[in-house]
Amino acid sequence: MGKITGNQLLVKALKEEGVDTVFGYPGACVIDIFDELYKDDTIDVILPRHEQGLIHAADGYARATGKVGVCLATSGPGATNLVTGIATANYDSVPLVCFTGQVALPLIGNDTFQEVDIVGVTRNVAKFVIVVRNRADLGRIIKEAFYIARTGKPGPVLIDLPKDVMGTFGSEEYPDSVNIRGYKPNTKVHHGQVMRAMKALHKSKKPLFLIGGGTKIAGAHKEMTRLAEILKVPVVSTIMGRGVLPTDHPLYFGNIGMHGNFAANEAIANCDVLFSIGTRFNDRITGKLGTFASKAKIIHIDIDTAAISKNVTVDIPIVADAKEAILDILELAQKEPALNVERWISMMESWQKSHPIKMEGAKGNLTPQMIIEAINKDFKEPIVVTDVGQNQMWATQYVELHGNRQLLTSGGLGTMGYGFPAALGACIGNPGREVVCISGDGGAQMNIQEMATAVVQELPVVFCIFNNGYLGMVRQWQDLFYNRRFASTCLKYRKSCKGNCTPENHPCPPYTPDFVKLAESYGAQGIRVTKPEEIDAAFEKAKEKTDGPTLIEFIIDSEQLVFPMMKTGGSINEMIMDR
Repeated sequence: MGKITGNQLLVKALKEEGVDTVFGYPGACVIDIFDELYKDDTIDVILPRHEQGLIHAADGYARATGKVGVCLATSGPGATNLVTGIATANYDSVPLVCFTGQVALPLIGNDTFQEVDIVGVTRNVAKFVIVVRNRADLGRIIKEAFYIARTGKPGPVLIDLPKDVMGTFGSEEYPDSVNIRGYKPNTKVHHGQVMRAMKALHKSKKPLFLIGGGTKIAGAHKEMTRLAEILKVPVVSTIMGRGVLPTDHPLYFGNIGMHGNFAANEAIANCDVLFSIGTRFNDRITGKLGTFASKAKIIHIDIDTAAISKNVTVDIPIVADAKEAILDILELAQKEPALNVERWISMMESWQKSHPIKMEGAKGNLTPQMIIEAINKDFKEPIVVTDVGQNQMWATQYVELHGNRQLLTSGGLGTMGYGFPAALGACIGNPGREVVCISGDGGAQMNIQEMATAVVQELPVVFCIFNNGYLGMVRQWQDLFYNRRFASTCLKYRKSCKGNCTPENHPCPPYTPDFVKLAESYGAQGIRVTKPEEIDAAFEKAKEKTDGPTLIEFIIDSEQLVFPMMKTGGSINEMIMDR
């Protein structure tokens, strides 16, 4: 058996794992790894302009392709710049393997230049973290990292690589199997629990499926749609589960939660059996826990045992892979008659008709609904990536998902700055697909440096910025609950304003930056849209540019809010419908 360095074994391992793209930023402790990657022409190394942009790009790549995203950063600040992205991926169960450089073993703990205990920093925001202390363990650890990242409940894994360990010669063997004591993810379905769940469904008068992101991760779109159709049971979703059923399907009634629609939230409050698949029941969907689905028997399928009855007490738990469980249920459902719940569905349809989600804007003014409906019309099967804030909520209300359309968003952590770099990763992983990023003007500036990455990689991402001059979601709370005291949310504010926000006495200063000029300074195409009749032309011009990104700044009214909205601390059906 030949001898190779740890750096060489890492490159071999990446190839064995089928990795074709690495998102990396070099530095002293990983320069030898980059040198080995440079010698290999089978792995594409993408150089974003900031490590946070790097890991969000790997995240978007993973979500949009179903593959494991791979990151490589140097020690110290390079590693710590990954932390927010690791937490983002961990909340949303995104499979990543992150390699970080580390100083040589004898220097660890001595306040060495660019030394950080990144394993200690990230152990509570990652699925698994480890430092390689012995060259003989390197191959096994990398193999286990990829296995842990993609199996069970997927998530990010971090491997810290001391420089001296990676420079040491050792075996060139890379394992072909994994056997981790104490880590045996269960995907098998307990048939007895499935039988109990089906019995409860058939006794119900007002059953409801609640679909979470776990169903999407499991790739159970077709199976879940078929199950709903056979049983004739209506479906609602979390924002992470949106798109499992086509959004125009007659049995789909929209998102639940803080900005869910009226019909979906009322259905949760009134159902007698809630069949939840792949959701954590976090506070943004439950509202006041004591009143969430209080009339219902709750069935919960989740691959993570710890998620069962963590927030909401469950009557019938089923620990299993969502797709495997749905297939098992589907087999039983095909042998039994559909449920007789037409009156229940009619009730939900009446709620939908009486309280539709729609935006009212002053005549001639742009509204986010207009823009998103134009995206639905002008792009055939796009990957739509959002940032976080009002723009995200509007997207999850109005983006149509069917066929191969995808929606990527930071759900659990709500990370501003996620959208644009994640869109670049999605574009890199899906050449030829249309990729549209929807962002607010605040989040857009958090990773705007990745415009350079988009230009040099010739990525035709359409970057839509909803510019209302504010940190819009926080401003909305200040508008509704803080007597319109807009503390630190106005992005036009200058020192000369001195707190005087009455335009008749003190005209607002110009917005900084000029997004169109900023895009052009990077070599991208910049367009500004101020009127509804300009929307389609802007998208057509963006689609014509196939060798780089287009930034479209949409000037919208700061007074436009996201409705409905769940009352703070209230029940899921206590909705604020408008001002």
